[in-house]
Amino acid sequence: MPLGTPNVKGNHLNLEDNASKQSPAPEPTVGDHDPLAGTAGLSLGAQLSPSDNTPPAAPESTYTKPVWTPPRGFSSPDQSAGFAGGGHAPRNASPEEPLDRKRVALDKLEQSRTRLLKELRKVIIGQDKIIEELMMVLFAGGHCLISGAPGLAKTLLIRTLANIVDLQFKRVQFTPDLMPSDLTGTEIIDENRVSGHRELRFIKGPLFTNVLLADEINRTPPKTQAALLESMEEKQVSVAGETHPLPQPFYVFATQNPIEMEGTYPLPEAQMDRFMFKLMIDYLAEDEELAVATQTTSGARQQVEALFSAEDMLTFAELVRQVPIAEPIARYAVRLVQRTRPDHPDAPDFVKKWVSWGAGTRASQYVILGAKSRALLKGRFHVACEDIRAVAYPALRHRILTNFQADADHVDSETIIDRLLELVPEPKSGLL
Repeated sequence: MPLGTPNVKGNHLNLEDNASKQSPAPEPTVGDHDPLAGTAGLSLGAQLSPSDNTPPAAPESTYTKPVWTPPRGFSSPDQSAGFAGGGHAPRNASPEEPLDRKRVALDKLEQSRTRLLKELRKVIIGQDKIIEELMMVLFAGGHCLISGAPGLAKTLLIRTLANIVDLQFKRVQFTPDLMPSDLTGTEIIDENRVSGHRELRFIKGPLFTNVLLADEINRTPPKTQAALLESMEEKQVSVAGETHPLPQPFYVFATQNPIEMEGTYPLPEAQMDRFMFKLMIDYLAEDEELAVATQTTSGARQQVEALFSAEDMLTFAELVRQVPIAEPIARYAVRLVQRTRPDHPDAPDFVKKWVSWGAGTRASQYVILGAKSRALLKGRFHVACEDIRAVAYPALRHRILTNFQADADHVDSETIIDRLLELVPEPKSGLL
């Protein structure tokens, strides 16, 4: 078979490697403007020079190189979206390089999942469900709102996670006098002492980090809370008519105290909708609280090991989005979200009675994205109904607004989610 002749087998195109069977000849370097680069049937490492008119030697065998087949739903080798920072593959890179990077990242995630939990257990005791849901947000590249009483290690949990994934971490204590420029940054007049020339120079605020902990976010006025909207959605900050991109990846983990409501500013619905999940941290069990009390009052200090890099987290977020989901399961998630809207024609009577405003389209997106992240963390390459049901609570509890009648009947958003999960039927497998 001549060099470069495609051998079609199954759904893959294999190229027989006959270059090693020819007489030795220098191989030209494929440059950025090589007209043969990317030509079908010729690999980048086996291009023939224009002056080489020697016919290729006959192959000694019909052996073909095995080709790694990606899981169904993952991108093809010619896609370049797997590179960190949203960039593109180098022009002289092998077409298989993005797919190889994703495969390596997927193997690394699967092997390090247990190690990540082991590192967390050095510092965090208990809160297994919260840690699992927080990992879903982290690997999906979303933002998270954490609500819980004081002293439940909310700040320590976020700081430990940031150290494990080796990301830059900054904490901002939100206070009533905090201004938007205290977060985004501001421009100052900078004078050159030699020339005497003055110019405006932008000083970056704490938003320019990988992990931002907005501690007690409901204690600052709405104008400062709104300073986070552009950064959470667009991953950028606009100051004085100029746009400044934020470091990637970028996460916002906000905490709030549900006990004290005096002197606080509840988050508006538009900002609540920016958070992928809302997690509720509760008190520990007796044995767990005993372990916390004895460990934190001793002289021992645990150090965690960094397992991932920023580039790894960007690749993980892309892999999560490429996990396939069947159309009936995606429709099940959408129907579950639509039933939370009291004006929907298929909304149940208890929703029309207790809900003033239901979840929007972003809720459907985050339910599916969270389900994909959970499936990948569980070692599966497909989304199941159990994933949809598991993420329904953290994805919908802050997007369902109850009315006065619900307050009078002691009904909250989680009660409504319970009844919706019982009412909305799961899709049948089609095998019965």
